[in-house]
Parts: sequence; C-alpha cells; structure tokens
Amino acid sequence: MKNLFGRSWLIAVFIFLYIPIVTLVVYSFNDSRLSTVWTGFTFKWYVDASHDRELIDGLIISLKLAFMSATLSVIFGTFTAFVLVRYGRFKGRGLLSSMANAPLVMPDVIVGISLLLMLVALQKWLGFPERGIGTILLGHALIGTSFATVVIISRLREIDLRLEEAAMDLGCKPFQVFWLVTLPLIASALVSAFLLTFTLSFDDVVIAAFLSGPGSTTLPLVIFSRARLGLDPSINAVATVIIVVVSIGVIASSLYQLRAERRRQREVADAYAQGKG
Repeated sequence: MKNLFGRSWLIAVFIFLYIPIVTLVVYSFNDSRLSTVWTGFTFKWYVDASHDRELIDGLIISLKLAFMSATLSVIFGTFTAFVLVRYGRFKGRGLLSSMANAPLVMPDVIVGISLLLMLVALQKWLGFPERGIGTILLGHALIGTSFATVVIISRLREIDLRLEEAAMDLGCKPFQVFWLVTLPLIASALVSAFLLTFTLSFDDVVIAAFLSGPGSTTLPLVIFSRARLGLDPSINAVATVIIVVVSIGVIASSLYQLRAERRRQREVADAYAQGKG
C-alpha cells in the first residue's frame, strides 16, 4: 500500500509538471490562431516564427547573454567556492558567505531595482554605462554567481584532500594540482553550474526588464510583451523548439556526468588496488 501511494503521488507530480508543457507542444501545431481552439494540424507557425525578425533577434540576444552570464558565473563561483571551502576561517569570511548567498533569497524585483538605481547614479556621475546587454549581463552574472557557488561548494566538500596532497608530494605545484587533479574532480559540478546559470539567465524577465535598453530586448521580454495582447501561436512554436533543445541538452549532460562519475570511481578503485599491491 505504501509503495502504491508513493508511485501514485510520483505520477501525479509528473502530470502536474509536464501536462502544461505537452499542451503547449501540441497546440504549436494548431491551425487556429486561437491557442485554445483546435482546428487542424499545421507547421505554418514554425514557418512564421522562422521569419519573425523580432523573435529571432530576441533569441540571439538571449543566447549570447546566457552563455556569457553562465561563463562568468562559473568563473566567479569557482573562485568564491575555493575561498570559502579551502581557506578556513579568515577575517570577513562570514560577510563573504552572506553576500554570496544573499541573491539566492533576495526577490528578483529587489535586485533589479537596486541595480537600476546604481546604474542610474553611475550614469549621472560618470556618463556611463548605458542600459543594454552589458547591464543585463551584470545582473544575470550577479544572480548566477550565487547559484554556481552553492553547486561548486557542495562538490568541493566531497573531494578527498589526500588526492591533492599526494599530487603535491609528487612535486606538483599548486596550479598543477588544481589543473590536473582538482579541476577534473569538480568538472561535473562546473557543467551543472553552467547549465543552471545558463537557464536562469535565458528565461529571466524581471531583471532584464529593469536593465534592458534599446536594441537589447531578450526573448522572454518579447514573449511577455506579446502575451499582454494575446499570444501568437508562433510563440508556441518557438517554445517547442526551445523545449526540444533543452531536453536534448539535459539528456546529454546527464549521460556525460554519469560516465564521468563512473570513470572517476574506476580510477579511484584502480589507484586503491595499486596502492595495496
């Protein structure tokens, strides 16, 4: 009875999560301009979306922002995680930890308003920066760094320090230890952090709305602006393409992490066997 309840609850959760997505995909092939009225099967909305300049430009901007934001977030998050995990207690550690975690619990609207006020003040005093892709990137990297730090910290704490100590005993310098030992061990966490922060940046609306300027309208902002007037079915087509691409990326990432973890376990087992031999 307990197993039946657990399975039923799991199925109910999956239905709740994925029925809206399945509905969106199905209605992306609807011949009617009304998203809720099915009149026939068609691919015309995909053709219309491929010729919609506003949607394509927004998609390109969103992809560029997400890639740059995820890259910066992983770099800054790695440095922050190493300082918090490997350098023990130091003056200002509590403040650094609090500041790194603050964006996780801070509402996006508060972060967006704060950054907007700061940028307006800087522009008034210094004459720059103008709101655009650069300012959106700043906001996304700020949020993304916090998420990346949490993911990387959790992996760093699992690493056996004896592996790094053994490398140093064999003559490796600190940079070589990081590059040859530590980095491969945290590679799966870096990939996870990149994908997470990429997604957070790609679908952000609130921060981008505060920090965007002329020529920097992201795809979520385009969709949000059109939703207020009634969704065009071409939006469903774009969303379906994104869902397919993201699904492929998630599957590929999961397979990569699984293989990397198995390879790491084999290497550790081989090293342990050689040590005993």
